[in-house]
Amino acid sequence: MTATATATSAAHLDATDPLATFRQEFHLPPGPNGQPCAYFCGNSLGLMPKAARAAAEQEFETWERLGVEGHFHAPSFWMHFHDTLTEATARLVGAKPLEVVVMNNLTVNLHLLLVSFYRPTATRYKILMEGGAFPSDQYAIESQARLHNLNPDDAIVELVPRPGEHTLRTEDIEAKIAELGDSLATVLIGGVNYYTGQAFDMAAIAKAGHAVGAYVGFDLAHAAGNLHLQLHDWDVDFACWCTYKYLNSGPGGTSGVFVHERFANRPDLVRLAGWWGHDATVRFQMKKGFRPMPGAAGWQLSNAQIFPMAIHRASLDIVDRAGGMAVLRRKSEQLTAHLERLIHNLGLPINKLEIITPTDPAQRGCQLSVLVHERGRELFDFLAAQGIIADWREPNVIRLAPVPLYNSFDDVERVGHALTRFFQ
Repeated sequence: MTATATATSAAHLDATDPLATFRQEFHLPPGPNGQPCAYFCGNSLGLMPKAARAAAEQEFETWERLGVEGHFHAPSFWMHFHDTLTEATARLVGAKPLEVVVMNNLTVNLHLLLVSFYRPTATRYKILMEGGAFPSDQYAIESQARLHNLNPDDAIVELVPRPGEHTLRTEDIEAKIAELGDSLATVLIGGVNYYTGQAFDMAAIAKAGHAVGAYVGFDLAHAAGNLHLQLHDWDVDFACWCTYKYLNSGPGGTSGVFVHERFANRPDLVRLAGWWGHDATVRFQMKKGFRPMPGAAGWQLSNAQIFPMAIHRASLDIVDRAGGMAVLRRKSEQLTAHLERLIHNLGLPINKLEIITPTDPAQRGCQLSVLVHERGRELFDFLAAQGIIADWREPNVIRLAPVPLYNSFDDVERVGHALTRFFQ
């Protein structure tokens, strides 16, 4: 395919893209020439919605004008602010409203959930995760094992790809779960692996884990706002995610939690309790004896982070107006397919440049990870000089994440042209 043909194809795709106007709702950083950059780093930090500043400013005005009374009066009603996120969050991850809550930050929530869903015994104490998971998950699980006086090297089982492969096969995950059997307490896997971009079959993993009596949970940091999730129907036990990547809710933004409704009324579950998770109908009686709210809300600790949540609410509104995750997912698959074609059209041998993300769209999100065997850092710097913001991961991987809300097919085309010039 010639450069002219692909450029025409990109122009046609952009002209017929039903989501094209949403690009105008985000601030695009300027590139070296002053023109908007091609931003492919949404898997690290999503772009700023133009609505974010006004959303936060409204809460500043409430604080300025009402002080503590902002908790109880319009327009903010801070006491119930987190509740205004529930319906949209449930739609986002395929859950019932009872099953979700927005609170804290990702690793805090991961620890809170593991306190409840990693309850090792003398014989059932193994926890299964993917090898090379994001370090936060590794550190959290190591410390949870030590919390129970276990040796992490013994308690943690890591899944690794077959020799010569970069990603895990679902059948190998299922086989390892069956092999561990009665010794397996918990499965915790990233919904999308941050390094390879592989999306896991969460329904199959949940089924396999439950078959041996284990809890099954997912860190959805790279999946929320990326994949069309159906956590309730997939029978997932628990999950958590951040909101600053594909959900564009700002650096250090708040986090989401899912707990399946089967645990909604289980006050006997061990958990770390806080005032905000206590039964709201009697919370202000200030009595001893924790009585959890039903559902995921019973895992809350403290009152809402108003400013991050205000930005997050503005971002969730954009997702809903775009038509939800099913619509975003369709464009995501088109963007990654177009990028994949452009890279393959370079005709480079895999000992120079290799896509390690699965070719099957069902097994990846809006990310392609490119393994650059020669001059990798030089290529990354070259892309940056062309106004293409990607993500470098040691030792030699460039992650490119075309996000459907603000990336265009022309952005993808710019990557193709830059790669062509670099490898000429």
